[in-house]
Amino acid sequence: MRKRILPIAVVAATFLVCGLAVIASATPAAPLNVVAMGDSTASGTGAGDYQSGTAGTCWRSGNSYSEVVVANLRASGRKVELRNVACSGAAINDVRTSFKGEPAQLDALEPDTNLVMLTLGANDISYAEFGGLCMQGDCSKAAESVIDQMPGMAKNLFTLFGQIKAKSPKAKIVTVAYGRQLTSGANASTAQDPVCAPTVFSAEERTEGNKVASALDATLRNTVKTATRHGIDALFVSPYKANSIAIGKEFAGHSQCEAGATYYRGFDALMAGQEGREAVLHLNKDGQAALAGLVSAQLR
Repeated sequence: MRKRILPIAVVAATFLVCGLAVIASATPAAPLNVVAMGDSTASGTGAGDYQSGTAGTCWRSGNSYSEVVVANLRASGRKVELRNVACSGAAINDVRTSFKGEPAQLDALEPDTNLVMLTLGANDISYAEFGGLCMQGDCSKAAESVIDQMPGMAKNLFTLFGQIKAKSPKAKIVTVAYGRQLTSGANASTAQDPVCAPTVFSAEERTEGNKVASALDATLRNTVKTATRHGIDALFVSPYKANSIAIGKEFAGHSQCEAGATYYRGFDALMAGQEGREAVLHLNKDGQAALAGLVSAQLR
């Protein structure tokens, strides 16, 4: 990645050192066993520094939020064993079976797993296809067709939580959400990426896109609440404010095409030598660092 490190990354790193204090201090001599699983947001597609053999397939980044959490825990002196099996393009059912030639992500779970970090759900509701329609056609009246798929996704995700608990009964399951890729207002005059052109996302399409993004966030949040009511040790982490369609202060001003430095990739991902369309509207390195800060703050 060519992007500079913003001050938020420094703040995030500070949180990360202490963010898992409760877990890390419980048995300091024993390793903390962590599994990272999920889709492209979990793998860090768009954030650069990809693990050998994963570029072009799972796009597993050393800058993903789970890798940042673990790296800073290790820097604080904690012994952590990480199994990162997240893979770009994965839907919920894909973690149950072999995907892109790799073993089922669920197979990474063990009885002694302490912490599971995951992001899933977007690929179950045609979210990428919706974004493609916005960029190449007209999605100004397409939000409801995506939102209608969310109850089924939620039911499947709840089932997955039960499967994770069955394999790793001691694990805390942290579900990390996607945030809002597009500004809710007019594109800033300083926005330079071609994705910010009004011919790509009209004002109506941004409204529809943000309607879908906030509905997805609420669906994931409610699914985690349901899981906790059923005795599953689960947490929800999101760039949105709790029970709101507003973005929290850590991500405010950083959606694509806002005046602040964006936390999301644009059409720069389509340039020669970059990841390609899989990375468009995905978190960049700074966005993943900010998300890692939110995860650690919730785990304290």
